[in-house]
Amino acid sequence: MIKLRYSKRLFKRSCCSSKAAACGGGHGNAVAAAGGGGGGAREIEWEVRPGGMLVQKREGRGGEEVILVRVSTGFSWHDVSIGATCTFGELKVMLSMVTGLEPREQRLLFRGKEREDTDHLHMVGVRDKDKVLLLEDPALKDMKLRAALAAAQALHSSCQPFIQV
Repeated sequence: MIKLRYSKRLFKRSCCSSKAAACGGGHGNAVAAAGGGGGGAREIEWEVRPGGMLVQKREGRGGEEVILVRVSTGFSWHDVSIGATCTFGELKVMLSMVTGLEPREQRLLFRGKEREDTDHLHMVGVRDKDKVLLLEDPALKDMKLRAALAAAQALHSSCQPFIQV
């Protein structure tokens, strides 16, 4: 193990530079600066990234980045504006308002692979103006058709006239 020597005076000088002071005290520790004689000290905000990493919250964007995703349903397509850090499940909810398909009836494919509801768009590589394919779940589609046929048969059989001679 190698020990490195450092000068406390050098460390204090780098912390108290104008750039670090503008960034909220710049003390370099994870504990937020708490009021008291610091003058311009402010509390550091933290966020958890989808990968689980705890990082200092970004500033300057005024919110999250919004991307435009083109969703193809075979014969038609829909342009959807959504946050870059949203999940495919949230995209399904937005598409349910446009297409009328429930989120559980939808299958979303990006780059040839079906994506899980918990996958984040930016983690998979979805960027602005990328295309996503929307397919209706074949098993649920088959169940709907069978239920519709059964209802039609029940309606047809109950409507037969009863004539007794």
